[in-house]
Amino acid sequence: MEIGTPELLIILVIVLLVFGVGRISKVGSELGQGLREFRQGLKGDEDRSLSKPLPVTKTEIPPAEEPDNKPNP
Repeated sequence: MEIGTPELLIILVIVLLVFGVGRISKVGSELGQGLREFRQGLKGDEDRSLSKPLPVTKTEIPPAEEPDNKPNP
């Protein structure tokens, strides 16, 4: 079953009646802003990972304790 133009128009009219024009435009603008911020966040992560290498830190490992070769009393 495919949805054609008449069905889409009926759905649009029902949505307009339920939510109203102002509410739909507000939701649309918020959705667009969220998508823009998401894309910028992804792009920012790529730029950050390519331009600045992570700092390398040295971790000192303490020497292993040598066992006592002395007999226990």
